[in-house]
Order: sequence, then structure tokens, then C-alpha cells
Amino acid sequence: MSDENNCLSPHHSCRRSFLGASLAIGATTLIGGTLSQTAYADAVTKARRDKKTPQEILEQMKKGNQRFAKGGRREHNYLAQQRSTASGQYPVASLLSCIDSRAPAETIMDLRIGDIFNTRTAGNISNPDVLGGMEFACKLSGAKVILVMGHTACGAVKGAIDNAELGNLTGLLAKIKPAVAATTYSGDRSSKNQAFVDAVARKNVELMLAVIRKESPVLAAMESSGAIKIAGAMYSLETGLMDFFA
Repeated sequence: MSDENNCLSPHHSCRRSFLGASLAIGATTLIGGTLSQTAYADAVTKARRDKKTPQEILEQMKKGNQRFAKGGRREHNYLAQQRSTASGQYPVASLLSCIDSRAPAETIMDLRIGDIFNTRTAGNISNPDVLGGMEFACKLSGAKVILVMGHTACGAVKGAIDNAELGNLTGLLAKIKPAVAATTYSGDRSSKNQAFVDAVARKNVELMLAVIRKESPVLAAMESSGAIKIAGAMYSLETGLMDFFA
């Protein structure tokens, strides 16, 4: 029996067939796994960003959060991301989130270096400086989503409920107090009531969305034209999940 037809032969055809099959399996694995991870290690490009609609970007954020909450975050090559963003950046979104150490937006939405502009203030409070940053992010840099993200058990919200006073913090908490007054809640309206605190935090996000639309004609016009989407979200410290809303 010839080498070409004898699979027990250690030579030529059988060996080539084996190597060919191994390479094919390796290529399939590479396409199904490693390549996708490598692509994820790269930073978002302008071309990829520009092809996405605002809604598609929001959906990507939702899926990233679901991966995080299930313990399935992707493997990140942060060094590769750092290197690929050194010469330029094309973030897809601008976030306003809280300074709380337990709610890092990039981590809980499984995002890369270069994916988002993220402004963090206690209680995710907007002001003219924050709005200026958002206008830069969207009008000049091309981001397509503005997301205001609050979270459960927010200390700034508790401070506003309790009328806490401390230096510059007093003025910051005053900007959250309208949310306390606007929250409809039948029950204990104290900072010791977790449900009330979370209801105020959500109302605070809603009011910040209204502030953005009212105080930034630039962003309001972009939203009206469909160029961007302005949305809110609440992150649960207990479950790791985010609840997105308009």
C-alpha cells in the first residue's frame, strides 16, 4: 500500500493530511475565539464608530453590562488598547456618572480604553462645565450617545435627603434636592429607606436628562436630528445590572 493511501504511514501524504487538518482546526479556533479577542483589544476606529447608530451603541453597552453581571467579561489587552489610542481617539459615547468607587462605568459595561468620554461627579450632577465637555464629545469628536448613569445606595443622594452641609459639598447636594422633592413615594422618606434613596437617585437621573436638553441647545438639536441619543440608566450595586431608560 502506498504512502499516499496509507494513513498508518508516518510519511508524506498522511502527515500532510494531519498537518492540514490541524491547521484547519487552528484557523477555526482563531476565527471563533482569538481573533475576536484580538479585535476587542484594538481601540474603536472612526470608520467603525461612524457605521454605528446611537441605538446600536446603546445595545452594545447593554450587552457589555450583561456580560459583566454574568461574570463573562471579555479578555482585555489594555496595553494594546493604550497603544492604539495614543495617536487618536474616537469614543462612541459621553457618560455622566457618579464618583462612587463601586460603579466604574468602563468596567461594568465591559468597555475598552478609548470607548467613552466619562465625566464623574458626586450624584452624577450636570453643570455648565459638564455640558461643555458633552458638547465637545458629541459635536466636535463624534460621540453618538449621552448616558447619565445613577446607581443604587448613592451617598450623595442620601446626603441631599439628610440636608447634609459641608463646604462645597453643600452646594453640590443642593442640586440633588429637586429630585428629593419631585420623587413620589408613599412611605418613609429618609436616607435609611433604601427604596426611597433609589427612587430619588432615579428621579435625579431623569432631571439631569432634562437639564442637558434644556441647558444645551447644541445637544438638544443633535438629539432632535437623530445624530445622538440621550438616555439614562440606573446601576444596581447588588446585582451588577443596569436598567436603561430614555
